Amino acid sequence: MKYRDAIFATIALTLTSVALAGVVYTDAYSHTAKSEVRGVRALTLVASGDKPCDPASMLSSNELGTVQQ
Repeated sequence: MKYRDAIFATIALTLTSVALAGVVYTDAYSHTAKSEVRGVRALTLVASGDKPCDPASMLSSNELGTVQQ
C-alpha cells in the first residue's frame, strides 16, 4: 500500500510539472507576467512618493496595446 501511494504521488508530481512547464512557456503567461511587473512597478513608485500619482499614465499602455480604454 505504501509503495503504491508513492508511485501515484510520483506520477502525479511528474504530470503536474509537465503541465506547469507547458503553461509557463505560452505567450499568454508571458504577457500576464509582464503586465503584473508593470503594475507592481507603478504601485511601488506611488507608494514611495517619488512620483506624483497620475492614474492615466500608469494604467494606459497604448504603446504596447495591452490595455484598451
